[in-house]
Amino acid sequence: MGIVLAIANQKGGVGKTTTAINLAASLAAAERRVLLVDLDSQGNATSGLGAGAATANMAGTYEALIGFIKPESAIIKGELDNLHILPATENLAAAEVELATDQSRHLRLRAALAEIREKYDYILIDCPPSLGTLTINALFAADRVLVPLQCEYFAMEGLAKLLSTMDMVRSAGHSELSIIGILLTMFDARVNLAHQVANEVKSHFPTLVFETIIPRNVRLSEAPSFGKPIIFYDINSSGAKSYLELAQEVIQRVEETPHAI
Repeated sequence: MGIVLAIANQKGGVGKTTTAINLAASLAAAERRVLLVDLDSQGNATSGLGAGAATANMAGTYEALIGFIKPESAIIKGELDNLHILPATENLAAAEVELATDQSRHLRLRAALAEIREKYDYILIDCPPSLGTLTINALFAADRVLVPLQCEYFAMEGLAKLLSTMDMVRSAGHSELSIIGILLTMFDARVNLAHQVANEVKSHFPTLVFETIIPRNVRLSEAPSFGKPIIFYDINSSGAKSYLELAQEVIQRVEETPHAI
């Protein structure tokens, strides 16, 4: 049975999609069977893995959530044999409205993924930059949450809101939900504030912060426009090396250690 990781932070621009794309590819490169679920209507994770054009007339996460299709019928194969994508299309933007009156709307993704979990070692969910219905679906579907945290001023504020939402999800019946780790992203070693934020987060959550820190890296920023994860775009870049290291940390925390918080 695969483990489901939600990559979440209600604050936008913190590296969620970059992390989803590149962690998925790096885990697949480590010979794990990986499914990346694009739960953001912008579809950036889908296009970032080169699958954007293939979804023009296809079903995706929207249809799986609404119940129009079985999720496996919409899955696309990535560049690696063991990397698959459940893509997002423009239709996903309507999901929150259409599910508004459904009393069990928060469990739709969990039910959809239950049908395919045994086929994967890791299922990664790229969440939208909000704490709306789609992100709540991801949290109820997930076993653990990976939190990308940009090394900038308002970082802790976004983290506090996510932790509060996770408490709500636990209270609503998903008591086993936990954080696998906090990932410091967009780190610029030349900026004092980046060091201050990193130190503050580590002091508050000493056992949760990943040792791997994702640097600001031009090649990492360029890769999505070519529809490639960084390990295919520039394997020698600092961004590629960082995400390969992160994949090993995730494997260690998932496969060798128990849940954290």
